[in-house]
Amino acid sequence: MTDIVQLSGIASVIDRYDGVILDLWGVLHDGERPYPGVPECLDRLRAAGKVICLLSNAPRRTGGVIAKLDGMGIGRERYHHVMTSGEAAYDALRDRDDPWHAALGRRLYHIGPDRDMDVYEGLDYTLVASPDEADFVVNTGIVDFGESLSVYEPALEACRRRDLPMVCANPDLIVMVGEQMVICAGTLAQRYEAMGGDVFWHGKPHAPVYDRCLSLMGIKDKRRILAVGDSLRTDVAGANAAGLDVALVTFGIHREELGGAWGEAVDPGKLAVAAAASGHQPTYGLPSLRW
Repeated sequence: MTDIVQLSGIASVIDRYDGVILDLWGVLHDGERPYPGVPECLDRLRAAGKVICLLSNAPRRTGGVIAKLDGMGIGRERYHHVMTSGEAAYDALRDRDDPWHAALGRRLYHIGPDRDMDVYEGLDYTLVASPDEADFVVNTGIVDFGESLSVYEPALEACRRRDLPMVCANPDLIVMVGEQMVICAGTLAQRYEAMGGDVFWHGKPHAPVYDRCLSLMGIKDKRRILAVGDSLRTDVAGANAAGLDVALVTFGIHREELGGAWGEAVDPGKLAVAAAASGHQPTYGLPSLRW
């Protein structure tokens, strides 16, 4: 693996790129408010003529994500495009144009909060109250922050007994909400696979969401696009597979293993070890998203 170049901000390399694909949680905001320097960075990117596409493993459609960003002061004028894993799941459930989704029945059981119901609302499905009534399960994650995997073991076991296929609308394992680490739908889906369950994963690191972003951005040369994220498993792995340069924000979900304080560069040796252990290689290390 090549050395990971440590950056203090993206200004020093941005002339190499025509557009950026930016993660949300852990990069733009912490689930509650934008990180310092993020609004200014977005404004500088737009002023420099860069195409900005936001790509999130949020298990909901883009409209809800845009509204949440608006509430944080990250208005629609600060970026061009948005794509989410929830939007990808919705499209797949609507179109049913691949063999896996085409084989699904019409009765779904939902594991997750009501706020994520838009991944199937308005489509030709019937929401049922238990796995025993269902043809498949839609997994959008835990209902209340702070819940553990053990809370969901009975539901997962009931789904497995029925051999229900699972649509996972968020491949992330964990996310930082403020200073709290919260498990995501990916943790439940990973457990379901370990039980022998069949899971279809929508979102990063899988290729279709990157294809959607590239189509939205209209940039033909992948070498002219920079991805930015805080997860080796999803953001870096997905960018590597898509052939994109990628900056890893080091004070995200890897903050404990990498050490260091917010906004400060981490030890290059620790970063190299973490990347090698994951099998995924960032182009750059970035303390936080800033100009």
